[in-house]
Amino acid sequence: MDDDYKQEFSIKIAGEIVLSKNPYKTIKKWREIFGVTQLELSKELGVSPSVVSDYESGRRKSPGANMIKRFVEALINIDEKRGSKVLRAYKRMHGSGVKNEAILDIREFSTPMKIKDFCSVVNGKFVANRHLKNKEIYGYTAIDSIKAILEMSSDEFIKIYGLTSERALVFTKVSSGRSPLVAIRVSSIKPGVVVLQGLKKVDPLGIKIAERERIPIIISRFEDPEELIKELRRRI
Repeated sequence: MDDDYKQEFSIKIAGEIVLSKNPYKTIKKWREIFGVTQLELSKELGVSPSVVSDYESGRRKSPGANMIKRFVEALINIDEKRGSKVLRAYKRMHGSGVKNEAILDIREFSTPMKIKDFCSVVNGKFVANRHLKNKEIYGYTAIDSIKAILEMSSDEFIKIYGLTSERALVFTKVSSGRSPLVAIRVSSIKPGVVVLQGLKKVDPLGIKIAERERIPIIISRFEDPEELIKELRRRI
């Protein structure tokens, strides 16, 4: 993996932890994005699992610069041993040629957010799998559904997932909801939640796909996609 991207990514993670209002939640978020258990992380750090647990729960005071550095290095090291999956996703997001006009906005949260809270941000209502409302997501991607259908290849579609698939995919200018959900159905990667803007009712086939894949579906009440994007940027 390119050392420049690795250093840039490491600085991003460390900076987020330092500047976060809730450093312990941010630490947990990054561990989960990397798919690392507390036990795996503790072994890489050479500490007991209780130390990691204490940092993530806020029982210990915020970690100092040295501990944050060790934490980031441990996550990167574990990821490299696994084939650099997360590092490659970061490079895919920020490398040359990653921009696509269909992707309107893509962001990672500083701390995890429950789907029900994200639903409030987008002024939405659940139309499928509301029982998963307490599941946490780590970011969102806003997509122009028409441009995505017309312009995005299957390889480019992967870019919408950012660093982790546990995120909200916000499709704007949707007519029925069928096409976005069919695209997700045939993809090997599934999002944490799908938000549809521009329609009043989701196509029955879309609902069936969502139920089969266990993906919550939310309809945003924003009539203007630009207003929805502005609200996402303002609130998150």
